[in-house]
Amino acid sequence: MCLVCDRLSLGTATKTRSHSSSRRALLGAFGALPLVGAVSLSTAAHASAPPQPENVLNPDQALERLMAGNARYVAGKTAPINFATTRQALAGGQNPYACLLSCADSRIGPEFCFDEGRGDLFVTRVAGNFVNTDILASLEYGTAVLGAPLIMVLGHTKCGAIGAAVQAYTENASFPGHIQALTTALAPAVRQAAKSAKGDALVAAATKDNVRLNVKMLTESNPIISDRVAKGKLKIVGGIYDLVTGQVDLVS
Repeated sequence: MCLVCDRLSLGTATKTRSHSSSRRALLGAFGALPLVGAVSLSTAAHASAPPQPENVLNPDQALERLMAGNARYVAGKTAPINFATTRQALAGGQNPYACLLSCADSRIGPEFCFDEGRGDLFVTRVAGNFVNTDILASLEYGTAVLGAPLIMVLGHTKCGAIGAAVQAYTENASFPGHIQALTTALAPAVRQAAKSAKGDALVAAATKDNVRLNVKMLTESNPIISDRVAKGKLKIVGGIYDLVTGQVDLVS
C-alpha cells in the first residue's frame, strides 16, 4: 500500500466508496497506457504533434525553466502574455512541462510566480498543499497521460492551514465544518516539526516538513508515479514561496 493510501486508511481524509470506485476506474484507464505509448504525448488529444513543442523537456530542464521563471518574477521582469496566440494550439490538446501541488491561498498564483502562461503548468491546489486521493489521481494524469516530467510540491510562508494545524496540535483547537479535516491531514508534519521547533518557529518548520513529507509520499506512490521516477522520466521536488519576496526556495 502506498503512503497516501496508508494515511487515508488511518482517517486523515474521508474515503468514500465512490472515491474508491473512481480511483479503480482511473487506474484501469491508465492500464491501457502501454497500448497507446506510440502516441508519445497523448496530451495532444488527436493532434499530430505537441501543441507547445517548447514544453517537451527532460526533468532537469523542466526544473531549470521553472526556477528561471521565478527569478524573472522576483526581479519584476516577467514576459507579457498574448493569450490569443496560444488559444488555437491549446484547443487541440495540452502538454504542460510541470505539475504543481500548491496551497489554495489566494496570494499565490503558480502561473504568475513562475512567469508562465496557459498550457505550461498543470496545477492542483488544496489548502495546505497535501496529497489526498483526488490530488494523487490528478498528478498521475498530469504525468502519465500529459507527460509532464516534473512535479513541485509548493508550500508558502505564513500558511493559514499549517497555522491551524499547529493550533490543533498545541492547543487542542477545533474548527467548524470540514476545516478540521485539513488540520488532521497536516498533523504528521506538525508532529515531525514539533520535535525540534517551538512557538512561532513551529509554523515555519511544519511548512517545510509538510512539503518534504508530501514529496516523499508522491515519490513512493505506486504504481504510476514511483515507476516514472525510477525510470528517470519524472522528478519530484519541493519548494517554499515567500509571500514577501515572491522567491521560491527549493526544499531538500
